[in-house]
Amino acid sequence: MAVTLVTSFASSSSRFHFRSFSSSPSSLSSCFVRFQLPSRLRVAFAVTPLYSSSRAMAHTIAHATLGLTQANSVDHPKISFSGKEIDVTEWKGDILAVGVTEKDMAKDVNSKFENPILKKLDAHLGGLLADVSSEEDFSGKPGQSTVLRLPGLGSKRVGLIGLGKSASSPSAFQSLGEAVAAAAKASQACSVAVVLASSESVSNESKLTSASAIASGTVLGLFEDSRYKSESKKPSLKSVDIIGFGTGPELEKKLKYAEHVSYGVIFGKELVNSPANVLTPAVLAEEASNLASMYSDVMTANILNEEQCKELKMGSYLAVAAASANPPHFIHLIYRPSSGPVKTKLALVGKGLTFDSGGYNIKTGPGCLIELMKFDMGGSAAVLGAAKAIGQIKPPGVEVHFIVAACENMISGTGMRPGDVITASNGKTIEVNNTDAEGRLTLADALVYACNQGVDKVVDLATLTGACIIALGTSMAGIYTPSDKLAKEVIAASERSGEKLWRMPMEESYWEMMKSGVADMVNTGGRAGGSITAALFLKQFVCEKVEWMHIDMAGPVWNEKKKAATGFGVATLVEWVQNNSSS
Repeated sequence: MAVTLVTSFASSSSRFHFRSFSSSPSSLSSCFVRFQLPSRLRVAFAVTPLYSSSRAMAHTIAHATLGLTQANSVDHPKISFSGKEIDVTEWKGDILAVGVTEKDMAKDVNSKFENPILKKLDAHLGGLLADVSSEEDFSGKPGQSTVLRLPGLGSKRVGLIGLGKSASSPSAFQSLGEAVAAAAKASQACSVAVVLASSESVSNESKLTSASAIASGTVLGLFEDSRYKSESKKPSLKSVDIIGFGTGPELEKKLKYAEHVSYGVIFGKELVNSPANVLTPAVLAEEASNLASMYSDVMTANILNEEQCKELKMGSYLAVAAASANPPHFIHLIYRPSSGPVKTKLALVGKGLTFDSGGYNIKTGPGCLIELMKFDMGGSAAVLGAAKAIGQIKPPGVEVHFIVAACENMISGTGMRPGDVITASNGKTIEVNNTDAEGRLTLADALVYACNQGVDKVVDLATLTGACIIALGTSMAGIYTPSDKLAKEVIAASERSGEKLWRMPMEESYWEMMKSGVADMVNTGGRAGGSITAALFLKQFVCEKVEWMHIDMAGPVWNEKKKAATGFGVATLVEWVQNNSSS
């Protein structure tokens, strides 16, 4: 008797379900996987086991239900953002949050504020603001905040939030938004206003971007992933007024854009945070299909099964997937504007290892991070998070392909071994000298596939090397590209999004370390320059006429202090796509 596994993932509630049913003996040669989606989209395909059907299915069911874990249903709060021009002493609500620099906190000989807004607020509060700031030694440094409860006044609380020496970058304003969210959560506030003590320091040209960053920081700061906890608190914040940054439809559009991007980032965070016993390659593929269903006016999904990948000769990708009881799923989403001509075609390719054991070169010893290898699909999370945001924003004039070769890197008798020679879909052969350098093997076939879609530019993202973490730490990603033009585009997008990138060299002489005696190349060149040789490896699978960039995001994918995903990459990708559109 063969058994079929049906897996479903509900995006709106972030709830995973697993169930199985029996099929007739005539179906012993294959298992049939059906994604049960809304009526607008159905995805179904056959997967042929690599070994005995009954044994394969027994392993699949055991793995998919491991721990009997299901994510709790969580509804993300919807916040209304609006721009206002109003006297701060007249605003009524729960918290009036004032962003202050160290210069703003200067006081005269009578210990009174010199800053006009703080001076006016302090007079309105009978000098209480100046007294409390002195008593608590609040000087406006980054990370400092103080909140006063004021019964009987228009605003129930007034908060001072430190911005440091100045506030000019998107990341500084996003931090302000995060601090506002923290204050709102602590006091269970429903309504908040945000104002700068020195709003004149923000140029008219940057007011839209700054307001957008505040909104983004507030949404992200309010988010807590409690899906796998037995108890959770629901934030009560409903509205945020941003004072002094202008009003009107242009600002409203920018605030709505920030909201769309933020929920894309949250989606990416949830994917990375999900444990590998829940987020299997099949579930990741279904989540991608759900996006196509949700934005069916502009997005379609094509999920390739193992047999279809074989037909495309994806030997490099399938070799990585061969050891796992969970079959591979090759994800291809396509965004096309509902109207108007397409002027540019882009591809975003994300590494999609839902778990990486290292294979036969198993991850062992201190610092190997095997317990965190659920985040080895961080690149795919960035790509799918961007897809969610773009499905809502709907930029005109640009077609975007979102590509993920999803699989697990496990250990079994069917898995690839050190010394094996595998063949990628462009015909190039690879000697596997380390099974733990598997991400680049999946990306190789994904990049060939992306180039075959007729795109003009490709950006791939991957938690690819520990070497990049050693070089750049955990707050920024390394970028590799032979194209100066593409480098400028993506770096400009990252500066607007507040994410940190650093361009690394493509040192061609290092390719000598990647040569094999029996194949076209090996898959790793050793420790020296490891992130560079990984990028050089990927370059072998990109068409020369296509502009290409590799982003190694192994460092910033995870926040160890918060023990949670960062959603890194989503905001930069969306900004880059938007800049390539005709809007």
